[in-house]
Parts: sequence; structure tokens; C-alpha cells
Amino acid sequence: MLDLKLITEDPEKVKASLAKKGCIVDFTEIIALDKERKKIMAETEALKAERNKVSAEIPKLKKEGKPVDGIFARMREIGEKIAAGDAKINEYQTNINDFVAKLPNIPDDDLLAGEKENNKVLRVFGEKPEFSFEAKNHVDICTRLGIIDYERGVKLSGNGYWIYRGLGARLEWALLNYFINTHLADGYEMILPPHMLGYNCGFGAGQFPKFTDEVYWVDSEDGDKKRAKFMLPTAETALVNMYAGEIIDEDKLPMKFFAYTPCYRKEAGTYRAEERGMIRGHQFNKVEMVQYAHPDRSREAFEELVGKACKLMEGLGLHFRLSKLAAGDCSASMARTYDIEVWIPSMGIYKEVSSVSNANDYQARRNNTRFRDKETGKTRFVHTLNGSGLATSRVFPALIEQYQNADGSVTVPEVLRPYMGGLDLIK
Repeated sequence: MLDLKLITEDPEKVKASLAKKGCIVDFTEIIALDKERKKIMAETEALKAERNKVSAEIPKLKKEGKPVDGIFARMREIGEKIAAGDAKINEYQTNINDFVAKLPNIPDDDLLAGEKENNKVLRVFGEKPEFSFEAKNHVDICTRLGIIDYERGVKLSGNGYWIYRGLGARLEWALLNYFINTHLADGYEMILPPHMLGYNCGFGAGQFPKFTDEVYWVDSEDGDKKRAKFMLPTAETALVNMYAGEIIDEDKLPMKFFAYTPCYRKEAGTYRAEERGMIRGHQFNKVEMVQYAHPDRSREAFEELVGKACKLMEGLGLHFRLSKLAAGDCSASMARTYDIEVWIPSMGIYKEVSSVSNANDYQARRNNTRFRDKETGKTRFVHTLNGSGLATSRVFPALIEQYQNADGSVTVPEVLRPYMGGLDLIK
């Protein structure tokens, strides 16, 4: 959530920043509403002060035998005005909060305006694989090897689902173990969060109210989404809300977590032919990294997460690239995002396998996560950052295609062999 003070003090700057994300907004009405709210607050506080002063005088007047009927009448009048003022303040505050809650995060100043067309490739890792034979796509390879069962996945749950079988299940588990062990070695705390979350988590992460239709809901009895549960679309939604409403000891920052979960997402629209298989699905496995960082050091935290995601990909020996997203291609909650994109040979394009993002204080304002500054004694909002480390649904097909052999077998990357019982070839 954006700082209302920032909006009221420099609305034109905020408008220009949000326009880089394609969000065109007019703050005229909300600024006028906030001004009126402050006016009513001042008037109501003056009435409360008068009531407190007169209340303190009533016992003295009674003791002196002076009449107090007129005073009680005045007190009733003041009480009614205070109640009306408080009601109006609450109404205005609710309207202001609803307006601000729908605004996206302000992008960092160095981000280009626009969307994908203005994304910038920062680095390329490795070489595109070249084959001396007719290379196949991952669906055909996995089906022939019997390691992914697409047909029975659809039978069980419909389009966008699949079953890992035999060595395919072991390869998926090897990837997850490789990710997990790397994060543990880097000193991150492992979390296994609930898969069903309350509305407050979606709001705190910045996904609600705008994107409530993009998750799977476990409805409440009365159908009210604010009392219902939803299936987490990413572990970030849980991790960034663990300390909601709390004040963290500054010495504990940065706090570093990772979680393994399946992720559950609705996918709008139809599936294109090149997105068959597991490129685009409703359920996939992901290891997610999250940091709670000191605002003065969140840039360093961001670079650390980017480095970790790239290191995992380099360890797998896959060809990929690192891209800096333009403002409009960053998600609504994020001020900055770098994508790690792996090469899918059969598609002839790069596909995102990790997004590393900095929300700055946007999420912390929504869920009220703060720390106490040791120098000033005042509370400040933390910065929250997240990054996939990694999602397997695109790493798996990229690995299958980049490591395929002429005889139809697939070479197992060296870093995964300890988790595969020493197996070096799937055939």
C-alpha cells in the first residue's frame, strides 16, 4: 500500500511514477476527502477536549451547590456531535483506504516505462545447446521415457495437470532437494506453511482485492471471500505475512526464509500449442525465497536473491538469461523485478523460471510489519523481497530438452545425481 502522505504532499510525482506502470490515476477527490477528514478530526478532537474539561468540573460544581442541568444538556449535545464526527471520519477513512489499496506499487526510479517491449537483458549464461540430431520436445521425450503421464493427469483433473512417474518423480524430487539444500547451506530458515490462507494474506501480499479471481477459493458458508480460505498461488503470500502486525527487533534483520509448496493458480484463456506439457499449469512445485530487510539495505538483499537464483541455474548447467523488467511488466505489488529465463529449444524462446522482486515497504504497509529503529526509537516499515528458488514446471522441461541425447535418453545434471542414487542417465 502506498503512503497516503506521499500522495497528498506530491501527487504529481506519484501520478508520473504510476503512469510508468500504465496506471492512470486522478488524486483530486481523494486529496479533498483527506483534507475534509482532517478538518472533522480537528473539530471532533476539540469537542472531546471540551467534554473532558467539563466532565472534570461537574463534581466541583455539584459540591458547591451550583446547577448542572444546563451542563448535562450541553454534554449530550457534544456527545452527539462527537459520535457523528467519528462516524464521518470512519466513513472517509474507509473510502480512502479502499482507494489506496487498489493502487499498484511505485516502480523504482531507474525502471523504464512500458511493458515487455522495454525489458532489458542484463546477462546471458552459457551457450544455446546445439544438436547433431533432430531434437524433440519435452512432451514427446517424457512420454516416450514414461516419466510424465499427461494423459492420466488430464483424466484425474483436466487440462493443465500431469503426473510425475518413476524416474520423472525422482527427478522432480531431486530438483527440489537440490534447491532446498542450497538454501539451507546459505543460512535460510526452512518453512512449511499452510496451503490454505485467509483473505488477509492475499491483501497483505498485495494480490487482493484486485486479483481475487485468479486464485482457487475454498468458500465460506455465506460466500463472503473475506471469511473464506484460498489455495496459495505462491509461498510468498504466506511468508510475507508471518510477522503481520508485529514489531521486529532490528538486530534480527535481515530475516531469510524459504518454503517448498505446490502452487495453485487459475490460468485464464486457452492453451497454445507451444505451451502444452508443463509449461503452463494449474498446480506446480516451487521453492520460494523471502527476505525481511532493513530499508537501508534492501538493495543488497535484492542482489543476493538474484545471485542465488542464478547460481541454482548455473549449477544445473542450463542456458538462461537474466532480464530487468520494465515498470509495466512488474507485478502490481513490486517496485523492481529481475526475471531468470531459461531457453526452451523446442519453442525457440526463453521462459521465466524465477522472478526476483523487491516490494520495498508496499507489502509491509498493508500488513503492518515494522521494526523499531535503535537510533530513533521509532518504528519503521520493513522491506520485503521474494524470489523463486526455483519453480520446477519450466526448469524440468528445459532440463529434459537441453540434456536430451540422440538415442532418446536424457543426461542427469551432475548436481542432481546424488539425489538420484548416482543415476547419470534416464533411458
